[in-house]
Amino acid sequence: MPGPKKLDPSSSPRAMLGAELRHQREKAGLTQEELGAFLFASGSLIGQLEAGTRRMMPEYAEKFDEILKTDGYFARNCQAATKSKYPDHFAEAAEAEAIATTIREYAPQLVPGPLQTRAYARAVFRAYQPTAPEEVIDQLVEARVERGHLLDDPTTPFVWAVFDESTLRREVGGPDVMAEALGHIAGLARRHRIIVQVIPFAAGGHAAMLGPLKLMHFEDAPPLVYLQGPETGKLEDDPATVARHQRTYDLLTANALSPEESLALFESLAEDYAHEEHRT
Repeated sequence: MPGPKKLDPSSSPRAMLGAELRHQREKAGLTQEELGAFLFASGSLIGQLEAGTRRMMPEYAEKFDEILKTDGYFARNCQAATKSKYPDHFAEAAEAEAIATTIREYAPQLVPGPLQTRAYARAVFRAYQPTAPEEVIDQLVEARVERGHLLDDPTTPFVWAVFDESTLRREVGGPDVMAEALGHIAGLARRHRIIVQVIPFAAGGHAAMLGPLKLMHFEDAPPLVYLQGPETGKLEDDPATVARHQRTYDLLTANALSPEESLALFESLAEDYAHEEHRT
């Protein structure tokens, strides 16, 4: 089995803290499980902190300083590592998403963030915050568009998105915005950069009707599942929980249209929206 991936401490504050945590833990002669036990946490959480896939919370930083006798190092540096341009409930998930090797996502209402066009993202945020100043919306849109850069690499991460048909038919921002949004996703699928499937209305009830679902896998850390509600979100690393949601995702793909049929639906609806815009 290969050893843990070498982190570049200069790449981000989280990478710096993770590299130092691994160094200090090994220097103290502790396994990940042994260090986690001091915090009543799992060894996998320690591994995720060391790999930079999870943010180090202040309470953990203080305990690490106490256990590893690091003279306040983690507490002093933790604040920089927890700053984020994203809302608190999503910040940790966004940071994990940026370094995931595989992302599988179910979208019941909205196009997933990294797949959104600028115009679609603006329409979404304006719907969320109808009275917000334009500069606030601009900042939110820029952060959303930046997430899309994770697709700049031609192969990593591997992205597989399952859409509820309602996501394709809900006119967010009007027909021109939807034509561009669906055309963008179809283009990514047509170029074999992502895989898309659609759960059609005809499929009836399915395993993920309670809400969105995001599964993330990493090169050198255990997988995570992110579950989201209105202004709430939770990352789970418990193996049984992750496995249960993986089964849910497998059931979704089994009930969805094939990737080829799904791509055809994206392109057909994009064309319909474009024609609708021209008619107006």
